[in-house]
Formats: sequence, C-alpha cells, structure tokens
Amino acid sequence: MLDTAPAVGKAPGRRSSGRARSRRRPRFGPYLLIAPTAIVIAVLMFWPMIQIGTMSFQKVGNRQLRGEPAEQVGTENFDKILNDPFFWQTLRHTVLFAVVAVALTMVVGTLVGLLLNKLGKKMSSFVAGGVMVAWATPPVTAAIIFSWLFGSTGGVVNWFLDLLPNFLVGGGWDDYNWFATPLSTYTVLTVCVVWQACPFVAVSVLAGLKSVPGELYEAARVDGSGPWRTFWSLTYPMLKPIFLVLVVMSIIWDFKVFTQLFIMSGLANRDAFNLSLYAYSEAFGSMNPKLGMGSAIALVLTIILLIVTALYVRVMVRQGEMK
Repeated sequence: MLDTAPAVGKAPGRRSSGRARSRRRPRFGPYLLIAPTAIVIAVLMFWPMIQIGTMSFQKVGNRQLRGEPAEQVGTENFDKILNDPFFWQTLRHTVLFAVVAVALTMVVGTLVGLLLNKLGKKMSSFVAGGVMVAWATPPVTAAIIFSWLFGSTGGVVNWFLDLLPNFLVGGGWDDYNWFATPLSTYTVLTVCVVWQACPFVAVSVLAGLKSVPGELYEAARVDGSGPWRTFWSLTYPMLKPIFLVLVVMSIIWDFKVFTQLFIMSGLANRDAFNLSLYAYSEAFGSMNPKLGMGSAIALVLTIILLIVTALYVRVMVRQGEMK
C-alpha cells in the first residue's frame, strides 16, 4: 500500500498538467474563419492605399503609364500642394461644407427620429420606410434629380421661386444658374446630401429611443419637465454614444463627397472644387495626368479622416464605451 500511494498521487498531477497544456495551446479556428474577409479587405483596401502612398512620393504621368519607371521625387508633391493657395481653398470648401452638412444632418435626422417615436406603430413604420427611400437612392441618381430640380432651364425650384412675389424672394429666378458660384453650388449640394443622410440618422435615433425605458419619461413629465429640457437632460445623455458614432460617420462621408459635386458642377468650375474633386482633377482631369499629385492630395484627405477617427476613439475610451 505504501508503494501504490505515490503512484495514485502522481496520476492527477499528470492529467492536470495535460489539461493546462491544452488550455495554453493556441486555437486557430477563429482566425481561419475571419481569414477570407481579412484577405478581401487587404486586397481591395490596404493594397490600393499602399499604392497611393507610394505614388504620392513619385512623379507619375503618361510616360509611367506606358511602362517607364516612376521617378522618385520625395516630398515634392506635398510641397507643391501645401504651397498652392488653391489647395487651401479646396480644403476650406471641404471643411465648411462638412460642418454645415453634418450639423443640418444631425438636427434634421434627430427631429425626424423624435417624430417617428411619437407616431403609432403602423404610421411610424410607414414613414420610416418612406424616408429610407432617400437613404437607398444612389448618389448618382440623387445628383441627377437635384441637378434637374435646380436647373436653370426648366428647373422646378426656379419655376416655383419665380411664382412667388418679388418682395419675398426677389426677381430673376426664371434663368438663375445655381451652379455658377461656389456658394449656390454648395447650397444645392448641402440640400442633396442632407436629404440622403438624415434618414439614416433618424432611424438610428429611433432605435436608440426605443431602448430608453418609458418610466424615465413618465417621471420627467411628473416633475414638470418640458420637451426641450427632457431632450437635453434625459434623451441626449442616454443616446450620446449613438450621436458620437453618427457624427463621426457623417464627417467621414461629407469630407469625401465626390459623386454629387462632380455631376452637379463638373471639372469646369474649379472655384467650387473640394479636396476629392481636386484630387480627381489632378490625377485624371487633363491630357497630362499627374497621378503623383492626385495621390498626395488623396493621402492628405485620408490623414485628416484618420485624425478625426482617432479623436472619436479617444473620446469613446475616456467615456468607458470601449475597454
């Protein structure tokens, strides 16, 4: 019995050490499941970004497109665009448009979301489905629709404004060209972008409101809180993480608006360029393409958006939403 006791005592130790080794053994199953998606993302996104970053330090034109090796120019492309007043003009257009469009999108989308929350179930579903049509409309289609609405010949907006008394809106709207100046061009662009983007904000706000307990609003009404105070004291704090996500997504979308502005204004009206249209014009808009310059502008725009995203992540971490 004395000889068998140690053997019996050692057996559990061997089994426990085996279980410990099995727990430490890496499990590759989850990585194998996400590998196809990671490969697709790397091919479709990371590789083109690497190519853009490489070309931004090169001189790439017609000769390079025909097969000649690209000339390394260092930071020459960045020096040119940063010392070009036109670059700062396009950056100003991009920032001002994003500020106005994001603010209007959040305000209009939030108001629509609050309205949907007040409606009955059937009416809310009907209205939500209707407004989502704008979100589902492709940017090309939306740009064509608003180009027709604000057209100088046969435009519905000009026709309607011309019917109003002159003391309200003035005269001369019959042949007014909305795309002749940067201010009027970006006015139409803002209306188009807000029309397309606010349904997504409205539905997101509606989903957040459905998660707020109704007892909180009942208590607020009992305390005599009005709609304005209830929103800022109850609704906004509860939905603040949702608003942060929506703001950052809207900034990213509005900073890189290209399709709508390209269709409405084209490349002829350089005074209305934003960064995206400026990069496209330099890279593909002439008989002598400057892919290096276009890549440098695109890289600057990407860095700005990465900074915005990093600030958002920092805010979320500070608030304890991400751990």
